[in-house]
Amino acid sequence: MALPAAAARIVLAALTNERARKTAGWIAAAILAPIILIAALLLSLLSGTTQHNNAAVDLVFNGGSIPSTMSAEYAAQVHVMQACLEMLDRAVAEVNGKTEDTSLDGNWVKAVFFTLRFGDEHLKLTASAARDFADCFVRYEERTRTVAAGTDPDTGKTLYAEETYTVAVPVDQETAFANLTAAGHPVTENLAANAQAVYDRIAYGAADGYTGEIQYGGSRITELDASEFADLSTKNAEDLVTYVTHAWESGWGYVWGTFGQTLTESLLESKIRQYPDGVGSYEDVIRSKWLGGRTADCIGLIKGYGWLDTDSMTIRYGTNGMPDIGADAMYRNASVKGTIGTIPETPGLAVWKSGHIGVYIGNGEVIEAMGTHYGVVKTQLADRNWTAWLEIPYIQYD
Repeated sequence: MALPAAAARIVLAALTNERARKTAGWIAAAILAPIILIAALLLSLLSGTTQHNNAAVDLVFNGGSIPSTMSAEYAAQVHVMQACLEMLDRAVAEVNGKTEDTSLDGNWVKAVFFTLRFGDEHLKLTASAARDFADCFVRYEERTRTVAAGTDPDTGKTLYAEETYTVAVPVDQETAFANLTAAGHPVTENLAANAQAVYDRIAYGAADGYTGEIQYGGSRITELDASEFADLSTKNAEDLVTYVTHAWESGWGYVWGTFGQTLTESLLESKIRQYPDGVGSYEDVIRSKWLGGRTADCIGLIKGYGWLDTDSMTIRYGTNGMPDIGADAMYRNASVKGTIGTIPETPGLAVWKSGHIGVYIGNGEVIEAMGTHYGVVKTQLADRNWTAWLEIPYIQYD
């Protein structure tokens, strides 16, 4: 912001006096200190090179206790950004209510928003602004479908009509960035790289460096099976355990953004377009290990059970009251949860750490969609550095 002319002359004159120069220096320092603080904070958060930086991103996205040593300004930024992310979760859920085969990746939307706006002292996000931001990541197109339109009074047969409806289709990264720039949120090359680093941190529950026991399931089976479910009329913890155990026994694979579908060529191609890094970078592995079988990512393993229609034995996206949310949102939405050291012996609880979720099946064991190289596997609860447990919202617990 330019100084008014009169003020500029006063400052210039003052600088000719040594005492005045020192006073001006203190004033300048006072003015610039908040800017420097925010810049340093951003550099610290977004460099993504140290455990400290990882912990800072985890705090913003996943909550937790804010250290008493943290400055009031820093803590305020964390709280404001957390409120914004919750607003974006709702906006993405609205957009995904209009998608069909491919949903919008909420983690990517939030990672980009975080990178663009964290440290903005005037940050405030309304519901409409959150929706406008999420809309930058999709395009809308009109489609037609055949729907029942009543009954013929003479023949008693159902009458059908064509109706037009709107579908949201996720766009590629380049198009999304162009949309954001046009909307007044320019994305530079550095910001794009920072957003990718944040996204990788929050989105993937990879087993990098894990050396504990991994139990793999049986040969590939694509049939779904609810014959051993205890209660087909509800979504409950006991049947969740049965469902994920069947997925493990059936040798399900892992593909980011899937939730138990059979991985056809067309589905794989759509996921490569949607997630060029998370899926496209692993295309060779996915083709050799998982093509033709059922696949899920970590939260998709749970959502697949929530969306399972036991009458048709098909997984129907976004049904049965379970929203399309990520692992971290699932944790935040849970009203019953605790630190991992307090986990009760309740099969069907979820276990969570930043960006990743699994299902506790009892006796110290967890079934999880671990990663592209692993698929759906069984691991030991004590070996995986889980940080919390939770009762999954939308699932009944006795």
